[in-house]
Amino acid sequence: MAEIKERNGKWLSRVVWTDENGIRRSKSKSFDKKRDAQAFANEIENLKIKGFISVDSSSPFCDYFWNWFETYKGSSVSERTKLTYQQAFNALENYFGKVSIENVDRRKYQLFLRNYGKNHAKSTVSKYNSLIHACIKDAIYDGVIQKDFVQNTSLVYNQKKTRQIEYLSIDEIQRLSGYIESSLNVHFTAKYMILLAVYTGARLGEIQALTWQDINFNFTTIRINKSWNELTRKFQKTKNESSNRTVRVHPHVLELLKQLKTNETEQIFTNQYNTIPTSSGVNKTLRECLSSSNIDKKGFHFHSLRHTHVAFLLSQSIDLYIISKRLGHSDISTTSRVYSYLIDEYRTRSDNQIEKTLGIFVPKSSEKKTQIL
Repeated sequence: MAEIKERNGKWLSRVVWTDENGIRRSKSKSFDKKRDAQAFANEIENLKIKGFISVDSSSPFCDYFWNWFETYKGSSVSERTKLTYQQAFNALENYFGKVSIENVDRRKYQLFLRNYGKNHAKSTVSKYNSLIHACIKDAIYDGVIQKDFVQNTSLVYNQKKTRQIEYLSIDEIQRLSGYIESSLNVHFTAKYMILLAVYTGARLGEIQALTWQDINFNFTTIRINKSWNELTRKFQKTKNESSNRTVRVHPHVLELLKQLKTNETEQIFTNQYNTIPTSSGVNKTLRECLSSSNIDKKGFHFHSLRHTHVAFLLSQSIDLYIISKRLGHSDISTTSRVYSYLIDEYRTRSDNQIEKTLGIFVPKSSEKKTQIL
């Protein structure tokens, strides 16, 4: 039986049959045009009739994953995100080889996690697992497989390669910000970018892409609605739809950004070379600023400024939902997963504060007995 349907601008052609052993098989592929999808379906149907399709003709798990990515995700993600999917594909290919998705069960997938996780950090294993799980859920929806073999598996990872999130203390933020402000130069815009990241928690690509039209000086807000591809030097979509957001910024930072209007360019952070500082260039400047501020953070990089922003907001008891929206996360669960270490740290502090606060209800007589004991 052949099925052809359109999703997200692509045409998915899928043929399902039962082999001589009574096992349900399928073969699928996506196309840009409906006629190509129909031709593929006709070809597979003819091969079925002639008996030329072997038992192992289903797509390998890794190929199914990549085909799913190109069909449903490829047109809407950044180059960096695409690279993450590519790395997840490589992991599947290296372990499963030609094993089809229909022949993978929960035990085999758990063994894959164990094998891959022994040499990788928790964040890497968790990220790849979430991408693969999304693929499997769609495979069930499309009728390719019957069971969710990712569900109820356990992440395995190398503790030595799993770092705690690095962030700056309030004192370190003040020292870094103070040094940057004292050494700003309108011809070299990387320091302005670092300062804005401290105050907004925005991603590097989002900051690189900012134009003067994105700033509302009256309402002290910045509108984030695009990202910057430093390889093609062109604008591109943000990481996902939820990344499009408006962020309130302290007026002092916007006043500093006004200094860059002398550059007379559309993009705010265009430097004297008429280019936007790259990731490598900005991180080099950040390391120099940290050193000049007497801050020793060897593994600290630009994205760590985003972590710093979150850590500071948590320390000020800002609601997690508000933080999630400010960061451009799709939902609060993403924020909870990424920043679980920080959240646990500040939860302990909050618990202590709650305990102290609830002490007002303790009768004075009971309080004295407790002190005597």
